[in-house]
Amino acid sequence: MTALQTRTELPEIVDFPVEDLGAGTGPAWLESWMRAHKGEIVGWRRAIHARPELARREHLTTARVTETLRRAGLEPFTPPGGTGVVCDIGHGGPLVALRADMDALPLQEQSGVAFASEFPGVMHACGHDGHTAMLLGAALALNSAPSLPGRVRLIFQPAEEVQPGGALDLVEQGVATDVQRIFALHCDPRLEVGRLGTRVGPITSACDLIEVRLTSTGGHTSRPHLTADLVQALGLLATQVPLLLTRHVDPRSGTVLTWGAVHAGEAANAIPQSGLLRGTLRTADHATWTELETTLRALVASVLAPTGVGYVLDHVRGVPPVVNDELATGMLREAAVTVGGDGADASTEQSSGGEDFAWYLEHAPGAMARLGVWSGSGPKRDIHQPTFDLDERALPFGSRVLVHAALAALAEAS
Repeated sequence: MTALQTRTELPEIVDFPVEDLGAGTGPAWLESWMRAHKGEIVGWRRAIHARPELARREHLTTARVTETLRRAGLEPFTPPGGTGVVCDIGHGGPLVALRADMDALPLQEQSGVAFASEFPGVMHACGHDGHTAMLLGAALALNSAPSLPGRVRLIFQPAEEVQPGGALDLVEQGVATDVQRIFALHCDPRLEVGRLGTRVGPITSACDLIEVRLTSTGGHTSRPHLTADLVQALGLLATQVPLLLTRHVDPRSGTVLTWGAVHAGEAANAIPQSGLLRGTLRTADHATWTELETTLRALVASVLAPTGVGYVLDHVRGVPPVVNDELATGMLREAAVTVGGDGADASTEQSSGGEDFAWYLEHAPGAMARLGVWSGSGPKRDIHQPTFDLDERALPFGSRVLVHAALAALAEAS
């Protein structure tokens, strides 16, 4: 067997023991399925975690999800992009959707878990392995129900970690068409396991990528008056544009431009001919987001005009804010309370991070909630860090929440 074949085969899933924090909260068919299969949810997560894949390359994960659903008698399909899985459970009636993302991050894992990434430089550092496993658990549990008052669409989405996100592709392919409500969970290492953070209205922010490439004829640092001083222009751009932006947008919008990369020159006595500035532009307000590109282009032009430096500005539109529907948020909150009691309900703040789940909400009302994955003791290992890990008791809890939210949405729409 070649090394390539070894890397692409699907390992068998082990049924790992895990405490079910929601045991006994019903309905009977859900209890029966969870008693028999809750450990498989952990096994799916570990198998996916060990073989993480970057955006639009989630072929092993797609195969794992497809195989699992087909074994349950379902009919999943892969969208035209070649990765991701969409599958409906039930027939006729209202349609609600549950979404999980599948892609990993380009990080070298340092979590120390026994099932750490087998692929150098790639890691599930944002919990997408858990999201996928939880949705698989919810899917097979729902499939065990004697009947459903409608359909539940499972969306295993690729490419959440890249702009403008794989959700936009699926929306353009019609995945959100006729969906009456949609739900998603996202791991939160700041919340203790068994708790769900909900918020009505915006829960994430819009995030755009900004790149400015500067050009000059260059010259000797002893004669800056004979050329366009590119480094000075970079400095003005880096400091003045974020400052001016605060006077051109509503301060209540939570808008912030932050530079993450600056490059220009090598020699101390040479004014360089080229330079680069990269950063992110974020806002918590949807209306502000639609106007930001025009505002930013005008500010960059006004700051650079006196310098004589040439430039090209690339403004890559990212994702809008996730704006949670009040009714859908209430369904997630009630689902958490049903599964974990009153203590499971937690409020949460709006994040300045971006999330492409927002694209679905442009077409169907819905909500995303933050799922507690901290054990309650020890460090809170943040997402997008090489040390990230989660308390696996959150997995059956999350599956149960998704099931109850879907049932509530179907009942409301029937």
